[in-house]
Amino acid sequence: MQYWPNGERYGTALINDLNHGAVGWTDWNILLDQNGGSNHVGNYCFAPVHADTRTGEVTYTPSYWYIGRFSKFIRPGARRVSAASSRSNLVTTAFVNRDGSLAIVVMNPTDVPIHYNLYVGAASSALEIPAHAIQTLTMQQ
Repeated sequence: MQYWPNGERYGTALINDLNHGAVGWTDWNILLDQNGGSNHVGNYCFAPVHADTRTGEVTYTPSYWYIGRFSKFIRPGARRVSAASSRSNLVTTAFVNRDGSLAIVVMNPTDVPIHYNLYVGAASSALEIPAHAIQTLTMQQ
């Protein structure tokens, strides 16, 4: 269940959906049993969280952690603000929360680390994101 490309697909979908006007995002199956069910047609699925009904063990998959990079830092009522990547391989989105904090999500879906510069107003920072990684950067404005 620890298949990281699934998490990366969630991250890509979230960033693309939010950047194209989505105001919320819900996962159809946030918690399923050890078999990926249950449902009435035997259509077993993958979920961010799986619970083994026999042992009580709970498994948090990479998708869960990718969703958390958004839900923990982009709070209800946040407004999306413009974010652009000068590195064609990075995907990003940014939000200003009601408390004025800025949450920036950056994702690198490539096989190599990428160095990049973050510019917010007149301030800048040189950063690096590992291969196949997601980062959430926060700051007070």
